[in-house]
Amino acid sequence: MICCSLYVLNSSQSKSTVTKRLQSLKEPYGRSTISAPETQPTTASSPNKPPPTAATISATTRRSSLIQLTASASALFLFTEPATAFDFRMTVPDQTVEEAESGIQAHAQRLVGVKDLLMAESWKEAQKVLRKSSSLLKQDMYTIIQAKPAEERARLRKLYSELFNGVTKLDYAARDEDRIRVWECYDRVVSSLHHILSTL
Repeated sequence: MICCSLYVLNSSQSKSTVTKRLQSLKEPYGRSTISAPETQPTTASSPNKPPPTAATISATTRRSSLIQLTASASALFLFTEPATAFDFRMTVPDQTVEEAESGIQAHAQRLVGVKDLLMAESWKEAQKVLRKSSSLLKQDMYTIIQAKPAEERARLRKLYSELFNGVTKLDYAARDEDRIRVWECYDRVVSSLHHILSTL
């Protein structure tokens, strides 16, 4: 009997011990043992930037120059007067009236002579001759008009504007290789040229 009771006691003790061990093994899995990561306090100051390189400085300079150029172009576009005043103001020749009068006929003939290139449909070459001859003619006319009495200048400037606006349209028509528009513009240019030359 004593042996049996001891066996039962030892058996019950072993069961209790086993039960406790099982509970101790289950406890880490039954409970959450993972804690939230600690957050590091953020500082107000930004990390130190690397020193600027030569390429960075060059890019910044180009960007600043582009912004200034765009602003200047916008201001010029917004505050420029109509085409007549703009064309006249942009032509500032360094020549005498005598020099202008001696060269105006030759430059006018070169402008009219672009007809041969237009007939041959040599559009690029026609544009080159048109631009060069009209630039020289514009300079001649500007010098002569500036020497006229004040009461005559307004009318002459209007004719001047009509002529060279027509030259610009002819240039665009040649660029687009639009034959019909080319000849319409050419006829207007010749008519305007004769008109202003007879008035000068």
